[in-house]
Amino acid sequence: MRICVICEGSYPFVAGGVSTWLQEMMMAMPGHAFSIWAIGAQRRQKGRYAYELPKNVEGVKEVYLDEMRFGRFRPGRFPKLSPGEEAAVRELLQCRAPDWAVVFRLFFDRKRNLRFLHSEEFLRLAQGICEPHAGFGDFFWTVRSMFLPLLYLIGDDPPEADLYYAISTGYAGVLGSMASLRTGKPFVLTEHGIYTREREEEILQTNWVPPNDKDLWIGMFYMFTRCAYMHAARVTALFQRASMIQREIGCPPEKCAVVPNGVDYARFSTIPPKADDGFVDIGAIVRLVPIKDIKTMLYAFAIVSAEMPNARLHVMGPTDEDAEYFEECEQLRADLGLDGVRFTGRVDVRAQLARIDFTLLTSISEGQPLAVLESMAAGRPAVTTDVGSCRELLMGAGDGFGPAGICVPAMHQSALAEAMLLLCTDAKLRRRMGEAGRKRVFAHYRHDAMVERYDGIFAEARGDRHGGNRI
Repeated sequence: MRICVICEGSYPFVAGGVSTWLQEMMMAMPGHAFSIWAIGAQRRQKGRYAYELPKNVEGVKEVYLDEMRFGRFRPGRFPKLSPGEEAAVRELLQCRAPDWAVVFRLFFDRKRNLRFLHSEEFLRLAQGICEPHAGFGDFFWTVRSMFLPLLYLIGDDPPEADLYYAISTGYAGVLGSMASLRTGKPFVLTEHGIYTREREEEILQTNWVPPNDKDLWIGMFYMFTRCAYMHAARVTALFQRASMIQREIGCPPEKCAVVPNGVDYARFSTIPPKADDGFVDIGAIVRLVPIKDIKTMLYAFAIVSAEMPNARLHVMGPTDEDAEYFEECEQLRADLGLDGVRFTGRVDVRAQLARIDFTLLTSISEGQPLAVLESMAAGRPAVTTDVGSCRELLMGAGDGFGPAGICVPAMHQSALAEAMLLLCTDAKLRRRMGEAGRKRVFAHYRHDAMVERYDGIFAEARGDRHGGNRI
């Protein structure tokens, strides 16, 4: 089967997390031919891949959002919209429930789409939907900046494939929907976290979106998500709570499936216990970006190191995704005098786990983190924040194996430090929790079982021909 994977802000440009998951899954499916439709932020990323592409990846189609410069396209007349087209576009611009088939049929050409944003038709529609109390100038520029990326992206031609597979909603989910409707081929969606909720959190906290516009921006991402749910043959989540949120947002229950993440149990379970060298080594396998909350990690470790000078923290993961944030973390480490903290950059996780006593995750948002599963498979307990499925991973769901670590509230320095100190001082507890985690991964989170589930979902979607008629 030829499968086109649609990635937004991740593979193949960004290492870790979802990108590693996709790399390993494609390698485990040599019977399928993959292509990548990658949405990147900046053209300077072109060809700068974080991974060596597997042999069964036939090509990468790249599109960059910084290419959206109005100056490259000459303004011109845009055909008058029919009543049905106008209704669909009004719904789109108000972030409600547009007829996506009409939208995709209307905006089929990138240059034509960008011309629309300069047209009298767009001006007329914007005037018609602007609230009387709102300043029209600000509203006009806000709406145009919101929909510029969308119209730019859906004016692209989908790569040829038997099935389209997005690993998030957002722009990737809209492209999957567009490709399915234009080609008649099925579309499958997997969410590792709930993309819409993550964007909502970011927008509520950011300063670059004016307060009066935040509801509109949030509404746009919810609209994109409902588009993906509507057109996908199957929508998978990593754990039950995430699947319930998908239904709350609007995914039809009959499309929903839960497919937990999986790791290579044989590869990680053979890592021997760390030799006693007088130090307690804590490992954080994580990208250095704000959502992972490295700063709370450092503050909490400062409390730990004050009581246990023999504790060391190894922050293992790429540092180039957000250079400014990494610099802030480096400065905070220096300010706190944390000589026991080391930023390693990207590493061979298996090799590093052999030198670790337990692991640490301080994210403020997660899905079902591979780093925690790898730690558990290696017999290392984990201290995590209570986000995503972390509590379920560590505590189980009545499987009788017992706790595989300690779960604490997000952004809670003292609770995090207390949990780390407990594991630092109790080697027997570390061993007991590590064995519980190893058993849980073998029972519920093996990579071969996960791949088999997805292979069946792809075959079922293609057999159902869910893509339907072409537009």
